[in-house]
Amino acid sequence: MSARIVIKADREKPIINQHPWVFSGAIDELKGRPAPGDIVDVVSSKGKFLARGYWNPKSQIQVRLLTWHDEVIDGEWWAKMIARSVASRRPLAVSGGAQRLINAENDYLPGLIVDRYGDWLVLQALTLGIDQRKQEIATILADLLKPKGIFERSDVDVRFKEGLQEVTGVLWGEEPPELISVAVEKRIEFIDVRKGHKTGTYLDQRDNQLMLSDFLSTDPKWESLRLLNLFSYTGGFGLSHAGTVTNVDASFEVLELAEKIYELNGFPESKVEFIQADVFEYLRDTVDRKIQYDVVVLDPPKFAHNAQQVDKAARGYKDINLNAFKVIAPGGYLLTFSCSGAITRDLFQKIVFGALADSGAAGANRTLSEPSGGSPRGTHVPRRRISQGAAGTGVLEHTFFEGTRHASEGYRGQGMPCPYKNPLIKTTVRLFLDPFLMASTVSLFKSSRRDKSHPYTRTVLVPTTAPARSVPRPASEYVCRYRST
Repeated sequence: MSARIVIKADREKPIINQHPWVFSGAIDELKGRPAPGDIVDVVSSKGKFLARGYWNPKSQIQVRLLTWHDEVIDGEWWAKMIARSVASRRPLAVSGGAQRLINAENDYLPGLIVDRYGDWLVLQALTLGIDQRKQEIATILADLLKPKGIFERSDVDVRFKEGLQEVTGVLWGEEPPELISVAVEKRIEFIDVRKGHKTGTYLDQRDNQLMLSDFLSTDPKWESLRLLNLFSYTGGFGLSHAGTVTNVDASFEVLELAEKIYELNGFPESKVEFIQADVFEYLRDTVDRKIQYDVVVLDPPKFAHNAQQVDKAARGYKDINLNAFKVIAPGGYLLTFSCSGAITRDLFQKIVFGALADSGAAGANRTLSEPSGGSPRGTHVPRRRISQGAAGTGVLEHTFFEGTRHASEGYRGQGMPCPYKNPLIKTTVRLFLDPFLMASTVSLFKSSRRDKSHPYTRTVLVPTTAPARSVPRPASEYVCRYRST
């Protein structure tokens, strides 16, 4: 007989309504001695069966519910639920594509994420109950989908709340290559399942990227529109654009991968730029220089990991959206996102509308959207939780603005000049703050297409010094555009 979790009389309603979690504060009594990860029955104060799930006394969410029916949770049950999740997805548009196959609570499999990239699967075990069963789950997936291999990317901080450490490595089959080539609609992308964000890339943005491309393609001036892609990662929002694209990200390694993807897709080299920079500082400097773009995409990382960080996160969202509105040319567009679960849709809209008002611009909100079709959201799942959060589910808020600015602010800048003209050199100038002086180090990243074994060689020039400053230098002093040939 399974151990039983008795729920307090006034805390039963959420479970009856199929809320997928049981918090410690809702538990009145534990009957039995379940081991962490064991399946337990959840019953009312009068002993009536309510649900069944797995137990973890180390977590604030002590029971994650698997079923609200009195059914056996065994290997056959797991195989049935996994097969149902996979079958519910739309078929991959082309062979070798990318898609989320299992989306945790949304598929009644809390703590389990499974993504497909070509011939490989990537699994995340976010909770103790899933971690204990991941080998069994990998075997079920292998029998069902026949991949070349299954790689584990359980390197997310939510595991610490479950009493687990981060883990990565092969779960089943072959080791994946360094980069997996996948077809996404009409594009080819490289996926790094070992070091890429989430399980390798942002699958939940796929439809939004295509939506933006389809929308902009209706503009008569599509081929001349300048797109600024901030927090660009591998540049997905600009990859299908016909005009010029500027991708800005803090990671040089990510921009290197983005450049490979753009080259693979035949994107004209003369139309794309990659800039390594702090986006906040880069935007402020862009405003100061009166540089403007026709389209701005803001897709920042999670600013608020919990309710305590909401105020700070709101200030961050306000700052970047305010300056984004300021760099939009007359008649331009802003596509802005939040993936912070603690930031509700209503709050995010208020932040963005406030930024619009403070910028002195006028605009209209065109649309809102949620994650791509591969990341469905169950009606029983708490709405404000996010894919990397405790629930393992996703709500991605975005707001799409179009509008005009005051005529006096319609200056179109020509971009930030780079002092290094050699087309084989990518230039980044980084600043290191010292209590007594500011030293800037210029790092040159040379790329030679003729030497495939060592495509990037780093050369550090002699640092220069400047008087001490209490605030960072503007972005123009430590970042300039680079492109290799």
